[in-house]
Amino acid sequence: MLWLLFFLVSAIHAELCQPDAENAFKVRLSLRTALGDKAYAWDTNEEYLFKAMVAFSMRRVPNREATEISHVLLCNVTQRVSFWFVVTDPSRNHTLPAVEVQSAIRMNRNRINNAFFLNDQTLEFLRIPATLAPPTDPSVPIWIIIFGVIFCIVIVATMLLILSGIRQHRRKNKGPSEMEDTEDKWENTVKIENGIPCDPLDMKGGHVNDAFVTEDERLTPL
Repeated sequence: MLWLLFFLVSAIHAELCQPDAENAFKVRLSLRTALGDKAYAWDTNEEYLFKAMVAFSMRRVPNREATEISHVLLCNVTQRVSFWFVVTDPSRNHTLPAVEVQSAIRMNRNRINNAFFLNDQTLEFLRIPATLAPPTDPSVPIWIIIFGVIFCIVIVATMLLILSGIRQHRRKNKGPSEMEDTEDKWENTVKIENGIPCDPLDMKGGHVNDAFVTEDERLTPL
């Protein structure tokens, strides 16, 4: 009697889970591509984990909290590895709508990937579009980072203004003395032309050239 019941249940499950069946999804895994030499073998334990992750995802959907691992059916498992799966209704003998299953998988896609050390490219739900992982919150709030950058810019600008003011103040203080030193050096400089030292011209009072002074002017005082 038990054997008959077992075969009956298996036959019902076989009808529900078939390639391209209503509400069925195909899954394809690339273990070797993702993990290389560390790739694990896909066996009944991995199948059980997959069913558990799908049941976990369905239980997070409203009104599907009663979903169990036994309600997730796998069929047509290949060595490469690929298979089909459906989720059955615990109260009725039919599969859950594909829209509900798709929504549950998309909502928990990142959790499912992490369970098998895979990603959206190596764990493919062929009829379920891949979704990006939820963004991670930074350890430091963004507003603190922005405030720190602006504060640093203000500090640097203030320091530059202070240094510029100090330099201008020093230039103003040194300006008159340097001009006087330059004039003194110019007055004390003796020029040499054709090997004969010449007195520099008096830039302020002028200079009288004796060659153009008449004899009367030499003898007659002004």
